[in-house]
Amino acid sequence: MLTDRQVRIARGAREWVAEHGEEPSLRELAVQSGLASLSSVHYHLRRMRDQGVVIETRGRPSGRCPHCGH
Repeated sequence: MLTDRQVRIARGAREWVAEHGEEPSLRELAVQSGLASLSSVHYHLRRMRDQGVVIETRGRPSGRCPHCGH
């Protein structure tokens, strides 16, 4: 179950990709989701990843195959 902040982060990431055609940076994601702290965004992204919800950001490789996603 995602928290309200995590839902805002996920929604902000989707909106950013729809508008710009690429993943947001941590800073852009913080602004897009209305959070002031980059460390807060990073914390929530880590917790979301633990729950199986992966939000990609620019500047940090995911370790997944760019072609098939695995």
